[in-house]
Amino acid sequence: MSAVVSSGGAAPGTPESHRIVLLRHAKADWPDVSDHDRPLADRGRKDAAAAGSWLASHEPSPDLALCSTAVRTRETWKLAVQELPERPRTVYEERLYEASLGELLALLNEIPDDVGDVLVIGHNPGTHALADALSGNAEGDALSKMNRSGFPTSGVAVVEFTGSWKSVEHGVGTLKAFWAPHE
Repeated sequence: MSAVVSSGGAAPGTPESHRIVLLRHAKADWPDVSDHDRPLADRGRKDAAAAGSWLASHEPSPDLALCSTAVRTRETWKLAVQELPERPRTVYEERLYEASLGELLALLNEIPDDVGDVLVIGHNPGTHALADALSGNAEGDALSKMNRSGFPTSGVAVVEFTGSWKSVEHGVGTLKAFWAPHE
């Protein structure tokens, strides 16, 4: 992963709460191009902006955004970030495309501990698998909403955990919220 800018952080030795916000790319079109090069459909462009609006009104701006290099994830992020009050540092990460659960966990473990909250713009099935794996607990009906919906395009899951990024593993977090545009 590229170098990451420091965001302050807690005093050494103090457990810090972090949020991992997972955004599945918006609805993509199916033109005659490679899967990596598929653009957003009209509905996807609307839903990506709606996801950005939801994030702006429900979550603090992340310190870092990790975005898959696929066209549909980059377009999703371009539309969603316009709705946020601040644009976080963004790293376009090739390893997010077609990443397995293990690869996603390894990527999160590489984040420096002075980074607070992270937004990951990725793909299914990895995005859903990661949200499910991290969520040892859930608030309200967030887990049932996420699992009932199957984590649709433009869906957002917010997982909070305490500790270092190196400690991110199965069951470490609490699913704080789940949102999808067509619920």
